[in-house]
Amino acid sequence: MADYRILTQAEDGVFTVTLNRPEKLNAITPDMHVALDEAFDRFAANDSLHVCVVKGAGERAFCAGSDLTEVSFDGGKPYPANGYAGIAQRFDLDKPVIASVGGICLGGGFELALSCDMIVASERAVFGLPEPKVGVIAIGGGIHRIVRQIGIKQAMGPLLTGRNIAAREGYEMGFVSEVVPHENLDEAVAELCGQIIANAPLAVRLSKALAMWGLEQPTLADALAKQAEHPSFQRWISAEDTREGPKAFAEKRAPQWKGR
Repeated sequence: MADYRILTQAEDGVFTVTLNRPEKLNAITPDMHVALDEAFDRFAANDSLHVCVVKGAGERAFCAGSDLTEVSFDGGKPYPANGYAGIAQRFDLDKPVIASVGGICLGGGFELALSCDMIVASERAVFGLPEPKVGVIAIGGGIHRIVRQIGIKQAMGPLLTGRNIAAREGYEMGFVSEVVPHENLDEAVAELCGQIIANAPLAVRLSKALAMWGLEQPTLADALAKQAEHPSFQRWISAEDTREGPKAFAEKRAPQWKGR
């Protein structure tokens, strides 16, 4: 479905998804969940797109969470099958997703950012899960992701108090990948995308897939012993790009990646 509140752009291998309700701090409505789900479907299906960037329109917010004026707790529209914002339960997406956070990132907005593989934040960014302050809980993945990403002792404070977390503190806690001056945010994200796209697409996808799969294995020994059985590993080992990299290095030239 088309939704003017979710904008998408594909350029040079980067798929940008913009939450476009700046007057409402980019708060997410039920219809936006569906539009986001469809946007991530398009990104996943297009082999010419290698990185997705999620951002918020305007200068004030990435996303302030769910629009509580449109949320129903009794028979309202459910989230898509892939979860909150179409990504919280999208566990089969093996291409990287980057959250570009330049302001308020609270509640469901923080849950969306935590669902991304990396968070690049400006110094103005502020994060938090304030749901308990209004009598609800972070059921869009925030509770489970923040505990897994920064550890239970670090996570319990913000979870139980609902307090805000500044960008620099988020970096120190471990859920923010990089903090940059506000005016440099777009440039920093573009540079990160360029660094990823310069690599072999299948190698990037396998690296993400194996990293996430490995976290589900009982032990490190299990992950190492079984990684060659992963379907993505088999695809990579027989790919043209797997031979192209060493060949280009030996011939002292730039590799020509084909994504296959």
